[in-house]
Amino acid sequence: MAVYAEGMPCWVDVTLADVEAGKRFYGALFGWTFEDPGIEDRGRAGRVRFVDALSDGKKVAALAPKRDGRMPTAWGVYFATGDAVALARRIRDAGGQLVTDPLPVPPLGTMAVAADPGGAVFGLWQAGSHAGFEKRDLPGSFCWTEVYTRDKERTDPFYETVFGFQGHDLEEAGQDFRTWSPAGADPGPDTAIGGRSVIGDAFPAEMPDHFMIYFVVDDCDEAASRTVGLGGRVQAPPFDTPYGRIAVLTDDQGATFAVLAEQTEQTGHAEATERAETRERAEAAEVTGADRAAEPAGAAEAPEAAGSREAREAGTGA
Repeated sequence: MAVYAEGMPCWVDVTLADVEAGKRFYGALFGWTFEDPGIEDRGRAGRVRFVDALSDGKKVAALAPKRDGRMPTAWGVYFATGDAVALARRIRDAGGQLVTDPLPVPPLGTMAVAADPGGAVFGLWQAGSHAGFEKRDLPGSFCWTEVYTRDKERTDPFYETVFGFQGHDLEEAGQDFRTWSPAGADPGPDTAIGGRSVIGDAFPAEMPDHFMIYFVVDDCDEAASRTVGLGGRVQAPPFDTPYGRIAVLTDDQGATFAVLAEQTEQTGHAEATERAETRERAEAAEVTGADRAAEPAGAAEAPEAAGSREAREAGTGA
C-alpha cells in the first residue's frame, strides 16, 4: 500500500442530506459505482454509515450522511500526514483550530478536521488500511484543490508553515493566485499539488473562506449539461484555459465542485502527460513507503489553471 506523503491531498468526501440521492447523481455524472465498507463513521455525533465511490473499481471519493441539518452540504479535502497529533499541534501553533481532534477510525486510520485562520475547513488523514485515492488525475477522479480566502496574508504563511508548502505566484495579468508545491520541491506549476485564490469583490459578501474540489472529465460541456439534467446547477459555464476546459457545478443537494477536461489536441495531451509524469516523480520522491467535517468516508493535482479568474468569479465553493 502506497502512503501519500505529508501534505498531499489524499481523499475527498461530500456530506449530503440524502446519500442515496447522491449515489444516483454522481453515479450518472461520473459513472461511479458504490460500495458500503461496512464501517460506521465514528467521527460524527452518533454513528452513521458512509459509502465509498469507485471509478473503474478504484476508490476515488466517499459520500457521507449529515448528522443533522446544520452541517453544510459540501465537498471537503483531506491532507495526508504520518502523525495526526503532531500536525494538529502545528495547526494550533500556526493560528488554526481543530474542529475535531485526531480520532482513530480502526482499521482505516486516524482522522481530524481543522480550520485555517480564515475559517476554511479541511481534513487530516493518517493512513491505516486506507491510504486514500486509488485513482486520481484521470476521468472520474480528483485532480486539484484550492483554498479561497479573503486574507492571503494570513492564509499563505499558515499552509506554508503547517505543511511546508513552497509557494509560487502566477504572473499572468489580473490573477492573484498562488500554487503550492510539496516541501523540498522546486516551487512552480510542474510540481504544484494545490493552490490559493482570493475572494474578491465579485463574490458574495457572505461567502466564507473555503476549499474547491476539482474532478477530471472527458467532456466539460457534457458534464455541465448532464448536471442540469440531473437536477443540479451550473455556477460557472464551461470556459477555456491554457490547461483545459473548466466548469463550476452544484449537485442536486447543493454541494459545489468543479470539473476539468484536459486539452485533447496532441500538443495539449503531450503537455498534460508531461505534467502528470512530473507530479508523479515529485510525489514518489516524497513518499516514505510505508478530509471539513468528517473522517474520509472510506477512511492532482490538476493544472494550476484551476485558479483562473473565471472559476474564482463563480462565487461558489465547498
